[in-house]
Amino acid sequence: MRYLFPTGKGYQRKWLGQDVLSGVVIAAVSIPISMGYAQIAGLPAVYGLYGSLLPVILFALLSTSPQFIFGVDAAPAAMIGGVLGGMGIAMGSAEAERVVPVLTFYVGIWLLLFALLRAGRVLRFVSTSVMGGFISGICCTIILMQLPKLMGGTAGTGELPELVRHLVRVQVHPLSLGLGAAALVILLAAKRLRPKFPMAIVVMGLGALATVLFDLPGHGVACLGAVEPGLPALHLPDWSAVSLTEGLGSSLPVAVVIMAETLLAESSFAMRDGYEIRDSQELLAFAAANLGAGMVGCCPVNGSVSRSSMNVQYRGKTQAVSLVAAAGMAAVLLWGSGLIRLLPVPVLTAIVISALLGAVEFDMAHRLLRADRKELAIFLAAFLGVLVLGTIYGVVIGVLLSFVDVIRRASQPSRELLGVISGQPGFYPLGRMSQAHSLEGVVLYRFSGGLFFANIDRFQKDVENCVKPGIQAVIVDASGIVSVDLTSAERLVLLYRRLKEQGVRLYLTEHIGQVNGELRRFGAGELIEEGAVRRTLYAALEDCGTAEGEVKQWIPEEMRHAVPELLRQTQELEWAYGEEAQSKLDAMTGQVLQTLEETEPEQRGQELESLLERGRWQGVIDRDAVLQHLEEHLAELSRLLEQSEDAVLLELEQERERVTEALRRQHPEIASYLAAHRGELEQRFQRKYPEAAQHIHELRQRLHQPTEDETKEQR
Repeated sequence: MRYLFPTGKGYQRKWLGQDVLSGVVIAAVSIPISMGYAQIAGLPAVYGLYGSLLPVILFALLSTSPQFIFGVDAAPAAMIGGVLGGMGIAMGSAEAERVVPVLTFYVGIWLLLFALLRAGRVLRFVSTSVMGGFISGICCTIILMQLPKLMGGTAGTGELPELVRHLVRVQVHPLSLGLGAAALVILLAAKRLRPKFPMAIVVMGLGALATVLFDLPGHGVACLGAVEPGLPALHLPDWSAVSLTEGLGSSLPVAVVIMAETLLAESSFAMRDGYEIRDSQELLAFAAANLGAGMVGCCPVNGSVSRSSMNVQYRGKTQAVSLVAAAGMAAVLLWGSGLIRLLPVPVLTAIVISALLGAVEFDMAHRLLRADRKELAIFLAAFLGVLVLGTIYGVVIGVLLSFVDVIRRASQPSRELLGVISGQPGFYPLGRMSQAHSLEGVVLYRFSGGLFFANIDRFQKDVENCVKPGIQAVIVDASGIVSVDLTSAERLVLLYRRLKEQGVRLYLTEHIGQVNGELRRFGAGELIEEGAVRRTLYAALEDCGTAEGEVKQWIPEEMRHAVPELLRQTQELEWAYGEEAQSKLDAMTGQVLQTLEETEPEQRGQELESLLERGRWQGVIDRDAVLQHLEEHLAELSRLLEQSEDAVLLELEQERERVTEALRRQHPEIASYLAAHRGELEQRFQRKYPEAAQHIHELRQRLHQPTEDETKEQR
């Protein structure tokens, strides 16, 4: 039950008037539209009214879009008409009435399959410019289809060439054109001057009144045909009318167009008005509506941009609009079918065109013209693809263009060189900040975007071009790099080795820990092991100073005392290795012990000091953790150093105290975190080796007990 009428949750009574008004307008406008499109699909006009009843109710009960309107629409109707033509079935024949419902039912089955497969996710890759061009193309196509009816002719079909030829050949009926043009002018003026006023209903009423007073049909003005009263009967299609293979094959493109056209349009409305839709449930709603359409004998139904735009114009709030529209259509079929013949076709056509003009996104094209010509080209390609080649080709072009745009953007990421401003902490783009200047001997380079096969060559060339005589390090601000692939990982290792041979250090800094995991998985762990990845730019600059001599003048004084996010900088090991940090610490401890084992006994003490001093992981928390892990191997260290456990523990404790004191002096704000972190390590050690932990605890107590001389001095 939670899937039924989701747009009605939290319904407010004040919305009822707007929903009813919009529903009445939608019902009135749907009469001529649905009847005309039913005829395009090869069915008698009354089936268009049938398709505006049960399918609309099913869609309203399942849809998560509060604004979108479903019903008989141009693209599916035209495609079904084309299928009938390919089968050699006459339009409006009894054979067409048997075949079309079968095809509609198969469309519903395809859409149900799309919902189960969550096929709508593909359309998330379609950009706003593609959607704008796509919707504008559909709107302009339908306007060109409807224009001949405004001039007294019949609706056009096909794409732009066919529509233009049909429009040129129309025999203009002056009175029809005058009525239609006058209605269109009134509607457009009302939309600008009184946008909330239901002028469409007034115009329709005036048109019906003109038919009665001036006998418009007698003067050559087309009006809607009479309709037999009564609701449609529900029945399953005659499956024998079409073979299974032909039915499934012919209906698949129609289902694809319904999914793409409606989801794209719904997404456009949702983004514009700030709400979300659930793609899979929308596809379920499309499927239910088309299965219902098949059971009343109608052609496939689709989301209607024109009626949805009208719904937005009249401030409809929920799918209650669709329920009201369906109720209005039922009332027309039961009691008002005789009134339908009074409605002038040019007037109703003007109402449709007015709504479509409001949905055209040419204002987006104007913004893109000023902001991004490449985006404008994508908009125009999607627009012309729909207009010239048709909806299904427009969908394909739109999706392909979106993927091309994604690849284009990913392969051409933002890159810039960074520098410093005297007296200001932080790093600044050299090309944008006139006061910024580069650091002597160091290149700071920012690369923003996922690093993968399409852009690693650009990254490599940028870095290599930065290496000039006197450059000792290239530090990459990789805060915008969220992923690497196999190709980029391999090339990073080659670049690192090549620069290393030239005496230039390469660092990746500021990136998320996930990137380190990908580097290790793709065989680029060498960069992490050798310290080519650092948590911050500052840490890399400090490392340059350690590795190359006294280079700390590269770090301006203000930066040394304004380091942001200090805690991050003290935990490089966890950042670099993630969940494997503890096992990495164990491995590092094992390497220290193995190195001492292979060192001459008289040099082991000196070697231990050297190993601790030149460790790659200089963060306070990391150094403290290494010392803690060494304490866990106290007995083995005592054997290797040929010293008592007390003496070894004292040396390690003194080193830890130096680390702690340095932290207190430089960054007292995180000293408490160090104490908490140390406590966690000791609890882990106690759980893992309870006897050894107790032994060390006793040794610590003995070490920290004051000596006899110290006691006398205190007295």
